[in-house]
Amino acid sequence: MSMNATANETQTNTQQNTEFDALKSRLKTTWMTGDYDRFSRFMEKDAEQFFLRLGVAPGTRLLDVGCGAGQLALIAHRAGAKVTGCDIATNWLEQARVRAAAEGLSIIFEEGDAEALPYKDAQFDAVVSLIGAMFAPRPELVAAELTRVCRQGGMIAMANWTPGGFIGLMFKTIARHIAPSGMPSPVLWGDEATVRARLSEGIADLKLSRHDYHFDYPFPPDAVVEFFRINYGPMSRAFASLNGEGQEALRSELVSLWSAHNKAVDGTTKVDAEYLQVIAIRG
Repeated sequence: MSMNATANETQTNTQQNTEFDALKSRLKTTWMTGDYDRFSRFMEKDAEQFFLRLGVAPGTRLLDVGCGAGQLALIAHRAGAKVTGCDIATNWLEQARVRAAAEGLSIIFEEGDAEALPYKDAQFDAVVSLIGAMFAPRPELVAAELTRVCRQGGMIAMANWTPGGFIGLMFKTIARHIAPSGMPSPVLWGDEATVRARLSEGIADLKLSRHDYHFDYPFPPDAVVEFFRINYGPMSRAFASLNGEGQEALRSELVSLWSAHNKAVDGTTKVDAEYLQVIAIRG
């Protein structure tokens, strides 16, 4: 290889690294926007149902990846697990600590990236991610890391929005209005064939099943869209990237989507959103 070719390759790699660092920075800013603690409070009932299906025994060393404001971690600790939670959004980790302290729960919450978890090999009996790790931009690294920190015979569990489910449709609606993120679609973690390919190394058994997350809000669809815009980071950032006309167009489409799927007839909003439950046993 010539010196010019080597220099060009180095320059390309440096540019790619710079672009990726910028993407990671944008993702962190996105997830620190809004009020995820308030947002996740409406999702606790189905988080409990997801956790109960895992059959986690008291005393289990459990890692909650992408723990947000502590929603699943708190549930797991109340059930007797020894819980560590990690997330890239440091403001929600602080809120998680506040919630745990208010209940007298000794949970470790610390900054951690699903693509490079700050833990030893085989450190946990269960590695769980509820609508969290699916949003990291390099899924092959996520799969490797979730597997690495789980002990042999331990469980790796995820809940991931599916491409054809309601949240998948909502993401598609948003994507029509904003520039591409530069990363694989997060909802590919909700595609069975993709998950089987990603979780193939070091896995002894893999079970996939589909379930519904029940969104239940005591206000109508237009107020739900506004609730998401204010409190849910990705939605908030999407609206902020548009001008006034673009915001109105996006809001109109989202209200139509929520209204079309709303099962309530009393002025409230009840929408079911499909997700893929992933339970893998570490080989």
